[in-house]
Amino acid sequence: MDPETGKVREVTPEEEAAETAAEAAPEEGAAPVADGALAAAKAEAADLSDQLARRNADLYNLQQEYNGYVRRSKAAAGEQRTGGQVEVVESLLGVLDEIDLARQHGDLTGPVGAIAEKLEDTLTQRFALARFGAPGEEFDPELHDALMATTDPEATSTTIAQVMQPGYRMGEKVLRAARVAVTSPE
Repeated sequence: MDPETGKVREVTPEEEAAETAAEAAPEEGAAPVADGALAAAKAEAADLSDQLARRNADLYNLQQEYNGYVRRSKAAAGEQRTGGQVEVVESLLGVLDEIDLARQHGDLTGPVGAIAEKLEDTLTQRFALARFGAPGEEFDPELHDALMATTDPEATSTTIAQVMQPGYRMGEKVLRAARVAVTSPE
């Protein structure tokens, strides 16, 4: 509009271009707005970078936790297998006692004797099962249960006089202590 006449004035293409350029050009007060936008963008980038670092740390911790879980699971599986083997062998100790008693009385002959021998050999070879406790051995309270004790003036140390029930161990683990009668010095 023309300010002098109040009529609508026609705008020439040059004036329109100049007006558009003036609107697009920053004014004196516009510089802080641009700096504020830049600062906001930098703050957002820093925040996103911080979030990424935290997520990466979380991922690393999760991977370490998972690797620890896998390691513990593998170790536990081995322990569970050994525990299962111990449980089975412990359940067979009564059978082994009966085999030993039959052998002492001469009743273990023929095919039954061969099967008993094979069972004992298999348990010894595959599971490291060992019988212990014999007359004349030194008494060890960690391996033997003394059910009876006698004194002997000629004895120099406490020894096993009689084995009432042999002991068994699987590797280094004592499954059952030997039950014995001991002779000790006065």
